[in-house]
Amino acid sequence: MADEQQTELTRAFSGMGGLGVDEAALVSAVTRWRRQPEKRAQFRRSFPGFFSASAGAGAGIERCEDEFVTHLEDEFARLRDAAVMWAMHPWERDARWAHHVLMHHHSHHHGDAAAAAALVEVACARAADDLLGARRAYQALYHRSLEEDVAYRLVKDANANVSSNWLKSRFCEWTLACTPRARSSDELFWLQLLLGLVTAYRYEGDRVSEELAKEEAKALSAAVKSSASGKAKVVQDEQVVRVLTTRSKPQLRATFKIYKELQGKTLEEDFAGEPCLQEAVKCLDSPARYFSEVIHGAFKDGADKQAKAALTRVVVSRAEANMEEIKDTYAKQYGAKLVDVVAKNTHGHYKDALLAMIGK
Repeated sequence: MADEQQTELTRAFSGMGGLGVDEAALVSAVTRWRRQPEKRAQFRRSFPGFFSASAGAGAGIERCEDEFVTHLEDEFARLRDAAVMWAMHPWERDARWAHHVLMHHHSHHHGDAAAAAALVEVACARAADDLLGARRAYQALYHRSLEEDVAYRLVKDANANVSSNWLKSRFCEWTLACTPRARSSDELFWLQLLLGLVTAYRYEGDRVSEELAKEEAKALSAAVKSSASGKAKVVQDEQVVRVLTTRSKPQLRATFKIYKELQGKTLEEDFAGEPCLQEAVKCLDSPARYFSEVIHGAFKDGADKQAKAALTRVVVSRAEANMEEIKDTYAKQYGAKLVDVVAKNTHGHYKDALLAMIGK
């Protein structure tokens, strides 16, 4: 096989240069290299980092590294995950994503903040009836409520009486990933905010009270100033939690606008020291910008596993919601068309599926 063909196969097989795998290139290689074991041997020898001659020297093989096997499993799974989640009812899909965050992420690595973002999206970016529907689906699937799973951890932490390792790990990635130096008392406030967000049933109308917006903008300002003086974190302020978890989105946007007029900075900027709170505000205030940034993060150099997985989640969940707005926002933020960026950074049928859901 020509060097160019082997390079193409290496790129497709490794997922380098994009997400997913180039199935056509793989099938072509299987066809062309039939009964040519020397071709596969040459391919393995030219693939350092994934096949190791030294590691398999004792057996006379180029050993396939376990890390590469896991990598390939993840890349092949992208199309499967996109297809399965696309076929689900949106409420079931959100319930499963929420459950995955609560129950299946046990490590405390920084990347778990991206996993916890799925729950923020369900709580903050969905319409009131859709969030309620996701909670109903959660009950049907897992025989307990979403709010129960969050609240149970909250109560246990408050009593400082966590009795099992699985409970202790169920939601700590949210707090620890977002606040690496957080004390256990800080975790309670994050969980209280999250509990309020997932149990909200917001007014969906357009009516906005300017007087209320002014009043609550001042309350948010006072909380930020108190935090800056070192008295407490912003998320510990009851007024902040009440406003963010109860007000309608139009009312919140009016409040955020007045806050900026008063302070000369956005609330999001002033929440920079508390990333999870910042993400919740961003998702409530401008979902299109929030999702645009999540998609962009999936393609950054050094993006971790959770950041890459977020691409599938966002495209699938927003395809029939506000994808056109996300596309417009992405172009304004990054100076490129979303479809072009996805086409450049993904492979094979996974790429085709994403582009079909995004629409040209």
